[in-house]
Amino acid sequence: MVTYATASLLGFIQGVAEFLPISSSGHLSLMQHLLGLLNGADQDILFDVLLHLGTLIAVFVVYWHDVLDLIRDFFGILARLFARSGEPPRGRVSPNGRMVLLLLVATLPLVLIVPIKDYVTGLYGNTLFIGGALIVTGFLLFFSDRIRQGRKTARSATLRDALIVGLGQSLAVVPGLSRSGTTISVGMMLGFDRKFAVRFSFLLSIPAVLGANVLEIGDAVKAGIDVSLLPVYLLGMAIAAVSGFFAIKLVNLLAQKGKFGNFAYYCWAVGIIAIITTLVKG
Repeated sequence: MVTYATASLLGFIQGVAEFLPISSSGHLSLMQHLLGLLNGADQDILFDVLLHLGTLIAVFVVYWHDVLDLIRDFFGILARLFARSGEPPRGRVSPNGRMVLLLLVATLPLVLIVPIKDYVTGLYGNTLFIGGALIVTGFLLFFSDRIRQGRKTARSATLRDALIVGLGQSLAVVPGLSRSGTTISVGMMLGFDRKFAVRFSFLLSIPAVLGANVLEIGDAVKAGIDVSLLPVYLLGMAIAAVSGFFAIKLVNLLAQKGKFGNFAYYCWAVGIIAIITTLVKG
């Protein structure tokens, strides 16, 4: 059962690990194994949804100006599309308009995950797999800092670039493979400017998290909601939002300074410990 103490701890881990390239899902799973919370995992689906909602709030707070601009341009594109009776909008697309298109294209590959959602969810209990995925994350981060600084931004990134980043995000739905680490690293490999790679990754998390929450909220309702636990869950959500806010700021700073890959050593260490612990217990 989740208590105020465990909710605070898990909220902090979610907020930090969601944006630092160390896999929030992998860390939450390992921590829940350590705390013995997975035996009642079904009743905590709502808690997982609220934790992700907390990190989503952090993205909105940090990038609120970008989010408002993107929403405005999105509806602007739709208005022009319908005004021309279904014809593609003509004229030069603004940088924000191009960003909307890039984010939409990058989100499309997540549709491929829907049919295997239950299989992916089953991996959350496999600490051996999580350990291996963390090691893979470490290699991605290690090589990302050794890539020559790119110059692509929303003005020059292509739809093909966005699709490849989106495919990387789809792979990163498995626990242990960092979503932010994968998307930022793939973006850098494609020649994205470091600051743009981070911004694109975090804005891309908005439709990804919203979509995942929509799918999971139905499971949470089916599993039953214990109203008495809502204050505990909301505390975890609030801590996830606050810690996520500062984690986003830190990732931006480290990426610009080319220190992003330093997290590789941490991922390798945690991954190796998880594998060894699992094998010893098994």
